Amino acid sequence: QVQLVESGGGLVQAGGSLRLSCAVSGRTFSIYSVGWFRQAPGKEREFVAAIRWSGGSTTYADSVKGRFTSSRDNANNTVYLQMNSLKPEDTAVYYCAARYWGRATYDFWGQGTQVTVSS
Repeated sequence: QVQLVESGGGLVQAGGSLRLSCAVSGRTFSIYSVGWFRQAPGKEREFVAAIRWSGGSTTYADSVKGRFTSSRDNANNTVYLQMNSLKPEDTAVYYCAARYWGRATYDFWGQGTQVTVSS
């Protein structure tokens, strides 16, 4: 199995930036991608971004495209989500999750980190 731990959340003003980290451990050789998701109170969890574990290619939700960037530190098994030009609607608990090769779903999840963007 895979363990993921998010960090880096906090309170920022609109227009500011945060960088979230996702430390990945365990059976990392089976990982196809690491995704970022967020959930605001009263809303469903939504996809934010994903990065292929080995190749590094990324994909983003339209709502964050051009503002958020996901990257990976190969040496430290850490995935990052750089969030720029933050908006109040970005306020949510952010989760990272891992998807194995051959799986259609993200089966391993971190505990989440709160991001609050004030106006």
